[in-house]
Amino acid sequence: MYFLSGWPKRLLCPPGSAAEAPFHIQSDPQRAFFAVLAPARLSIWYSRPSVLIVTYKEPAKSSTQFGSYKQTEWRPDSTMIAVSTANGYILFFHITSSRGDKYLYEPVYPKGSPQMKGTPHFKEEQCAPALNLEMKKILDLQAPIMSLQSILEDLLVATSDGFLHLIHWEGMTNGRKAINLCTVPFSVDLQSSRVGSFLGFADVHIRDMEYCATLDGFAVVFNDGKVGFITPVSSRFTAELHGVWPQDVVDGTCVAVNNKYRLMAFGCASGSVQVYTIDNTTGAMLLSHKLELTAKQYPDIWNKTGAVKLIRWSPDNSVVIVTWEYGGLSLWSVFGAQLICTLGGDFAYRSDGTKKDPLKINSMSWGAEGYHLWVISRFTSQPTDCEPDILSIKQPSILLFQFIKSVLTVNPCMSNQEQVLLQGEDRLYLNCGEASQAQSPQGPSHSQQKSIREKSPFTDGGLESQGLSTLLGHRHWHVVQISSTYLESNWPIRFSAIDKLGQNIAVAGKFGFAHYSLLTKKWKLFGNITQEQNMIVTGGLAWWNDFMVLACYNINDRQEELRVYLRTSNLDNAFAHVTKAQAETLLLSVFRDMVIVFRADCSICLYSIERKSEGSNTTAGIQVLQEVSMSRYIPHPFLVVSVTLTSVSTENGITLKMPQQARDAESIMLNLAGQLIMMQRDRSGPQIREKDNKPNQRKLLPFCPPVVLAQSVENVWTTCRANKQKRHLLEALWLSCGGAGMKVWLPLFPRDHRKPHSFLSQRIMLPFHINIYPLAVLFEDALVLGAVNDTLLYDSLYTRSSAREHLEVLFPFCVVERTSQIYLHHILRQLLVRNLGEQALLLAQSCAALPYFPHVLELMLHEVLEEEATSREPIPDPLLPTVAKFITEFPLFLQTVVHCARKTEYALWNYLFAAVGNPKDLFEECLMAQDLDTAASYLIILQNMEVPAVSRQHATLLFNTALEQGKWDLCRHMIRFLKAIGSGDSETPPSTPTAQEPSSSGGFEFFRNRSISLSQSAESVPPSKFSLQKTLSMPSGPSGKRWSKDSDCAENMYIDVMLWRHARRLLEDVRLKDLGCFAAQLGFELISWLCKERTRAARVDNFVIALKRLHKDFLWPLPIIPASSINSPFKNGKYRTVGEQLLKSQAANPFLSLEIDTGISNIQRSQSWFSNTGPAHHETDTASSHGPQMQDAFLSPLSNKGDECSIGSATDLTESSSMVDGDWTVVDENFSTLSLTQSELEHISMELASKGPHKSQVQLRYLLHVFMEAGCLDWCVVIGLILRESSIISQVLTISQSSEVDGEMLQNIKTGLHAVDRWASTDCPGYKPFLNIIKPQVQKLNEITEEQAQPDAFQPVPTGKTCEQTTTRAEESRGSSCHGSIPQIEAGGGGVVSRKEEDASSGDEEERFQDGTYDCSVS
Repeated sequence: MYFLSGWPKRLLCPPGSAAEAPFHIQSDPQRAFFAVLAPARLSIWYSRPSVLIVTYKEPAKSSTQFGSYKQTEWRPDSTMIAVSTANGYILFFHITSSRGDKYLYEPVYPKGSPQMKGTPHFKEEQCAPALNLEMKKILDLQAPIMSLQSILEDLLVATSDGFLHLIHWEGMTNGRKAINLCTVPFSVDLQSSRVGSFLGFADVHIRDMEYCATLDGFAVVFNDGKVGFITPVSSRFTAELHGVWPQDVVDGTCVAVNNKYRLMAFGCASGSVQVYTIDNTTGAMLLSHKLELTAKQYPDIWNKTGAVKLIRWSPDNSVVIVTWEYGGLSLWSVFGAQLICTLGGDFAYRSDGTKKDPLKINSMSWGAEGYHLWVISRFTSQPTDCEPDILSIKQPSILLFQFIKSVLTVNPCMSNQEQVLLQGEDRLYLNCGEASQAQSPQGPSHSQQKSIREKSPFTDGGLESQGLSTLLGHRHWHVVQISSTYLESNWPIRFSAIDKLGQNIAVAGKFGFAHYSLLTKKWKLFGNITQEQNMIVTGGLAWWNDFMVLACYNINDRQEELRVYLRTSNLDNAFAHVTKAQAETLLLSVFRDMVIVFRADCSICLYSIERKSEGSNTTAGIQVLQEVSMSRYIPHPFLVVSVTLTSVSTENGITLKMPQQARDAESIMLNLAGQLIMMQRDRSGPQIREKDNKPNQRKLLPFCPPVVLAQSVENVWTTCRANKQKRHLLEALWLSCGGAGMKVWLPLFPRDHRKPHSFLSQRIMLPFHINIYPLAVLFEDALVLGAVNDTLLYDSLYTRSSAREHLEVLFPFCVVERTSQIYLHHILRQLLVRNLGEQALLLAQSCAALPYFPHVLELMLHEVLEEEATSREPIPDPLLPTVAKFITEFPLFLQTVVHCARKTEYALWNYLFAAVGNPKDLFEECLMAQDLDTAASYLIILQNMEVPAVSRQHATLLFNTALEQGKWDLCRHMIRFLKAIGSGDSETPPSTPTAQEPSSSGGFEFFRNRSISLSQSAESVPPSKFSLQKTLSMPSGPSGKRWSKDSDCAENMYIDVMLWRHARRLLEDVRLKDLGCFAAQLGFELISWLCKERTRAARVDNFVIALKRLHKDFLWPLPIIPASSINSPFKNGKYRTVGEQLLKSQAANPFLSLEIDTGISNIQRSQSWFSNTGPAHHETDTASSHGPQMQDAFLSPLSNKGDECSIGSATDLTESSSMVDGDWTVVDENFSTLSLTQSELEHISMELASKGPHKSQVQLRYLLHVFMEAGCLDWCVVIGLILRESSIISQVLTISQSSEVDGEMLQNIKTGLHAVDRWASTDCPGYKPFLNIIKPQVQKLNEITEEQAQPDAFQPVPTGKTCEQTTTRAEESRGSSCHGSIPQIEAGGGGVVSRKEEDASSGDEEERFQDGTYDCSVS
C-alpha cells in the first residue's frame, strides 16, 4: 500500500532557544497549509514548496496571561485557526491574503522558456502565497482544554472539568452550549440505552476525541482509560447525547477515526492499538482487529514500546501510522497488515550492530494525497562526549518522510490488471518492465528473471506465458518521471492508471490529465491549457483498449461528465466523446465493453462502450444500459471503497439453462467500508431468447438483492479472461483482508461435467496467509505480486562525533523492491483439509505445467510436516497422509519427498516416511524409473536411517546402474560414498570427508585432484622439446596411486571388481567410445587392465562386427568409391583414385597418405611429433613400401585463428579451437609443380568427406595409443582400418616382428583381416582400395604367422620396454622416411584432449574440472 522512499527531508525552523522549539503540527483540511505551534508562536507553512509563510509571535505580557499554546484546529474552509492555551483560553486567528496578488516567492525562468507564455494559475501553484495572521477573538473557558475538534460550522471543545462546549466559528458566544458528561448515559449498545448507566463520578473528563462524519458521532478517550463513542439521539447535534462503550478497554490513551471504513482506532497504554467498528443493528462497539507488534517479529522491543502516543489515518484512509511514547513509527494497512516498522532492522541498529535511539515523535500530520508525513520530533538532551552545549541549542526542524503508494488506494478499478503500479509525488513505478521487452520474448527481462525467483529451485524452466516473464522480470522497477510541465500547475497527482498491456499510463492531478507511452517514452498533454484547467477528474480513470475513460467535473458548465479520449489523437476536447451525468461520479471501472460508475446519489450506472469510426476520426460511443439505485443499502456514498463488474457468480455455469448466460453473468461487487457485497442478475423471471431482439437493444436483467460475501476486505481482484484449462483460477475471486491474509472464493466443478450434487456448494471461500502485501494477482500463473520496503545503511560514512546531526545516520535509505509469492500450495492444502481432494487434484493438474509446480508440492509437504511433527498435542485428524497420497498422483512424487526430507531436520524423517512409504521402496522406484539423481538423494537418507550393509547394497545397485547409463558424475560420487561407508564400517577414518552437502545430484563433494599418468612408462621417455599444459584438472577416481596405497582395504577391491566387470562388459559389446569415456571420467587405469585382459576380454572376436560398430559409434562414414574414379582427373596416367594413387606414385609414402587422408593439421609433424621407429624398422619399411625418400609435407591453415597445435600431440587443443573447422592447403616444395584443377579438388574433398568428425578422430587416436601400449594389436588393426592408415598396420607388423607377440593374436589378426576382405568384396567395396594398399603388410603377416607356427612358449614384453625402444630409435632417425608409430608422448597429449572431448560428448557439464592448471613436462 504505502512504502517509505529515500531519506526524510529536514525543514529548518527559525533558530531560537529550546523553549521556542515547535512541538505540534496540524494540516488544514485541504492539506495545502500546515499550522506549527511553539509555546508562544503560531507559524503557517506551505506544502509545495515546503516553506514558512508567516509566524505570529505572542507578546510576553499576554503570553503569561494565556499560558503556552497547546493545540490547534482549522476551520473547514481554511480561513481561521483556533489555538488552545494552557490556561483555558481559545484564541481565534484569521488568515488573510496580505498583498493582493503578491507571492512570497516567484519563479525566475530563463528568457524564451515555455513557462513564460503565461499559464493561468501558474503563479499560485509555483510560489507560496503571502498571508497575514491576526488574532480576532479570545474565548476563556476557565478550565484546561483537553481537545479541540471541528465539526462542520462548529468547534467542539472538551475541558478538564468534564464539559463539552459547542462553539460557532462565527458569533461564538450566542450559540454556545455546554454539555456535562455526567448527564450522558453510556451503555454496551444502543438497545439498552434507555437504562444506560451514567459516568457517575465527578472527575471524569475527555482526554482525546475525534469526530466521525460517516457515523455521525465522535470517538472519545476518557482520562481513566475508558473509551467510548458518543452520538446524538436526533439528527441535529443537541444536548440529547448518548454513548456506547466496550467493556474491555481500560487503558486508552488516544484515538483516530477512519471515515471511509467507519473504524475507530484507540491507542492503549500497553502499546497496542484496538480498532473498533459500530454494529449496524445494535449500535454496539465491536472489536474489528488489533494492531500490535508480535514477540516473533520484534523479540527485543515487544512490550517495551510504552503507550501509544499518536495515531493518524492517511488522507485516502487506506493506511494508519502509529507512534509510541518511547519512540518508533509503524505503518499498517486499514485492516491490520503491517507494512513498515522502524523498531527493527536498519532503523534500529547501526552498521556496527549498536542500537540507535528510536525517533521520538511529538506530533505528526499527513501531507497532500499522503505523499508526505510531516513530523516534529522530541528533543532529548543526549549526553555528548565532546560538544556539551552545541546540541542543546541546535536549530529545531521538521522532518518530511516521503511515501510511494499503490494506485489501488485511490483508483481501485486497477484491481483487474495484472500489473503493479505505484505512484509517488512526481514519478510512477511499474513492474511490467520495458514495453519493448514485452513485445520481443527474447527481451532482457528474460535474462534477469532468475533473481526474483530465488524461492524456486527450478530457475531454468522457461516461463511459459510471455506475460509472466515481463511481469516478474527483475527486482528493479521501471520508473517513469511525470511530466514536469504538467506537475507544475497540477500537483499533486491524484489518480493514475495503466492499460492491460502495460504500455500506456494516464495520470490525473489537480486539473486535467496527461498520458504517457512506454513505447515512444513521451508524455502527451492538453494542447489547450484552458481545457486542462477547466476539468477536474473526480471518479478515477481507466483504460479501455486505446481509449481513456474518465469521470470529471466541468468547471465552466458546472456539469458532471463522463469523457472518453482516444490515445492516438491529440489531447483535445474536440476528439473526446462527452456524456453528461446527473450526479458526481465517485468511482469508475471498466469490464469487457462495459463501464460501471458509482455516483454520489448512491446509484450505480452501467454504460456500454463501443468503437466508432467516422471517416478518418475514431471515437468511442457510450450508451446507458441500466441504472441501479443502492440508497437502501448504502448509508453514506463515501463508504463505498470500490465497485467492479465481474463474471463471478454463485452459479458456475453448469446449472444455468443457457451457456451464453454463464459468460455474461455479470454481477456487481461492491466494497462497502470493508464489507464485500455481491449483487447478481435475477434469473428467476421469464428468460428472453437472445435471437429475438437486436443485440444492442437487449434488455438487461435486473439485479438480485445484495449478499455479503466477506468482511474486512481491502482489495478485490478478478479477471474477465477465460481459459478452459485453468477455470478454477480464472473464475475465482481474490480478496486481500489485511492482517487476516488473503481469501479466495473458488468455484467447485464436478468432474467430467457430471450433474453436481444438490447438497454441494458451488463455491467455497478459502483463507490463506502470505508473507507479502498483495498488490496484484497473476491469475493463470498462481502468483501474487507485491512490493516491500528495503533499507540501506550509510552511517559508516560518518564518524561518531559528526554523526549526530545527519539524517543519513538517524535513518537508513529506503527503497521499494518488487516481490512475488506462490500461493497455490495454501489453496491445495485448504481443499484437502475440507476433504475436497478431487477439486484439489483438478486444480493442481491444471497448473502442473508451471515452472515452479514441483516447488509448490514441496512447500505443501514441508509445511504440513513441520506443523504436525513438531506439534505438542496429538493431532486427531492428521493431514500428512492425505498430502502424501495427493502428491503420489504426480510424477514428481519421489523427487518432492526426497527434497522435502533433505531440507527437514533428521528428527522428523520417521514421521515423514511413515506417511509416504519406506525409503528403500522409494529408492527402488527411482531405479525402476531411471531417475538416478533422486535415487542418490534417497541413498543419503538410507545411510542415516539404515545399517551400513543396507546402504552399501543399495549404493552398489545405484553404482552399477550409473555405470550402465554413463552418469559419470554420479559414478564418482558413488565411488566416494562406497569408500566412506567402507572406512566408517571398519572404524578407520575415510580418506575423504563424508559430509553431505544437499545438491540435486546426491550431494557428494568432488574428490581431490591428481595428475594423470600418461602411461606407465612415462619416466623412461627421453626428454623432448614439449611440455604438456594441463588445462583441466581431472577428478581423482580410483587412481593407481591411491589404490596401491589402500590396496589392503577390501572396500577398494570391491569397487575395483565392479569397475573391471563394467570395462569387460563394454569391451565385449564393442563399445569403445563408452570405454574411453569411462576410463577418462573415472580415472580408470585402462592400460594396465588391458594388459591383463589382452588374451581374454580384450580380444577381437569378429573384426567385421567390431568395424561396423566403430563406424556407428564414432559417426564415421563407410568409405565409398567416387563415381568419377574411372576417368581419372590426373592426366599423366600415374594416378587412378586420389587417395590410393597419390600414395603409390609419391613413394607410396604412408606419411603423405596420412596427411591427405586426415586433412587435419600436423604442423611440422615430421620434425618432432611423429618420431620414427628406428633404423631396423626403417629398412623393412622401405623394403615393403618400395619407393624413394620421403618428402616433408606441411599442412598450413589458410586462416590461422588459434594457437599452433598438432592433433597428434594435441597438447593445448581446446574444444573451441579454430583448427577444427579451418581451411587447409597442402604446401610442399616438390609438390608445387602439381597444379590442382577444380575436378581434382573435388576428388580430394570427396576423400576428406569420407572422414568422420574431428572429435571422433582425436578419440580414435587416443584409443589407438592405449591399445598400442597395452599390446592389444588386434584392436590397433581395427582402428587402423577405420582410419584407413597403412602406417598403423605397418607399425603393428613392426611390433609383431620385433617383440615376442602371442601367436594366437597374430593368427586372430590374420583371420580377421581375411574376414574384412571378404566383407569388403561383398558389402563395402569402399574398403577395397585401402585393403589393396596394405596387401604387402598382410602378406608379411602371413609369413610371420607361418614362422611362428612352431610351438614356442613366450610371454609378451612389458609395454614400457617397447615404448623405450621405439622412442630411442625415433631420436636417432629423425627426419628420415619411416612408418611412424604414435609414441606415447603424442598420444598422451591426445589422451588429455580425448578426455576433455569425451567429457563433452558424454553430456556432463565440463565446468567441474576447471579447478586448476599445471604444467607437466614429460621427460
